[in-house]
Amino acid sequence: MRNTFGRVFAITTFGESHGKGLGVIIDGCPAGVEIDEDFIRSEMQRRKPGQSKITTQRKEEDEFQILSGVFEGKSTGTPISIVILNTDQKSKDYSHIADKFRPSHADYTYHHKFGVRDYRGGGRSSARETAARVAAGAVAKLMLRSFGVTVQAYVSQAGPIKLEKHYSELDLTLTERNIVRCPDPELAEKMIAYIDEIRKDRDTVGGVVSCVAAGVPPGLGEPVFDRLHAALGHAMLSINAVKGFEYGSGFEGVQMRGSEHNDAFYKEGDRIRTRTNHSGGIQGGISNGEDIYFRVAFKPVATIMQDQESVNEAGESTVVSGKGRHDPCVVPRAVPIVEAMCALVLADFLLLNRLSKL
Repeated sequence: MRNTFGRVFAITTFGESHGKGLGVIIDGCPAGVEIDEDFIRSEMQRRKPGQSKITTQRKEEDEFQILSGVFEGKSTGTPISIVILNTDQKSKDYSHIADKFRPSHADYTYHHKFGVRDYRGGGRSSARETAARVAAGAVAKLMLRSFGVTVQAYVSQAGPIKLEKHYSELDLTLTERNIVRCPDPELAEKMIAYIDEIRKDRDTVGGVVSCVAAGVPPGLGEPVFDRLHAALGHAMLSINAVKGFEYGSGFEGVQMRGSEHNDAFYKEGDRIRTRTNHSGGIQGGISNGEDIYFRVAFKPVATIMQDQESVNEAGESTVVSGKGRHDPCVVPRAVPIVEAMCALVLADFLLLNRLSKL
């Protein structure tokens, strides 16, 4: 099982949902990066459970400890290790599915692949693993600050309720001002009401998180197999419950003619820019200096508070009853996860680019 992501700025995560805790080892972070623990804490708070009525009611403060790699507030260039202890796991909530496979979970596939599985909340397959990613992503964001790169995500769709505006028309500073993390206040209220209605129906719903990376310099990415958008796609599709990724004009671009879709170049001061950005800031797999923007689709949470038909480990028909504490819609808490994975990719490619020019 591979638990490492990245090549130069690389992370390895460990731990399970109902184990003693989770953590991450960050290797390759340059020395001298200011490690702002308050910032890391604020990122963890954005992902933590129990935030509002439309998230799981598991209560985890996601307090963390930095065990190594930081001295007097700055990275030393050695591996940074961070641990997050679990404090509110209720493993008994899962005893009823110890030998049953929950529909659309990783229960059957983990059992088939490894011959053993941790049924308590899914073990390693649980989305709680993303707490470690957010901690590492916060460090990556701190490194990106010195390059003038920012990453900001927001909820652009919850079920059928879709934000039609382009990100350039939005005030993204409004994203954190509501519990669904949509920068359109009016639409946010509709999303919240819809998700709460789904929750009361003992069901779940999916959504879309959009993300914008600004200030990315041109030249990041490698030809052919290690294209920047391929790495971003890999990162996003590695997140629990993700079913789709598109960047730039994405699938809508197929309706355009080449004469409409091509991004014309022009000179603005010392910069070469494009008048439109259907390319999503990436051409030929390499960043061109424009904003990188993409969308990530999340499926409905697989655990629902209803009886579902299934089978057990013996292949016998059975019924799985939903229990425990789960999100009715994952996208509000997925916003910082998407940002974290984007930041990790960009940090890695910035350092790779630096090495290629030595």
